Amino acid sequence: MMKLESKTKNLTLIEHLEVAESFLARGKGLLGRSSLGADQALWIHDCNSIHTFFMKFAIDCVFVDKSLKVKAIYENVQPWRLVLPIWGARSVVEMAAGSARRLNMNVGDQLNVVT
Repeated sequence: MMKLESKTKNLTLIEHLEVAESFLARGKGLLGRSSLGADQALWIHDCNSIHTFFMKFAIDCVFVDKSLKVKAIYENVQPWRLVLPIWGARSVVEMAAGSARRLNMNVGDQLNVVT
């Protein structure tokens, strides 16, 4: 399992980072789940916008560029919402609602993914 770290703050943010790289995995995202733990997140590659149609819980969305620099943070995105494309974003990390604030994440932070 991968981990999400903040190079800016020199700490581990998410202990259990799942990766969605394939077309099917990216399309499914978090659909079908009833919740997401505080130490879990899903990193969706090749994605600069998201929807929460058919989801059962709210999420925080952290959009990053190709070097994993945070471009935008959307907190507490409720089910049945749409986040329009983020300029310069190449992927998104979806995490439990409240996580971005709890982890003190900010636009401009440099993230890192480790195995």
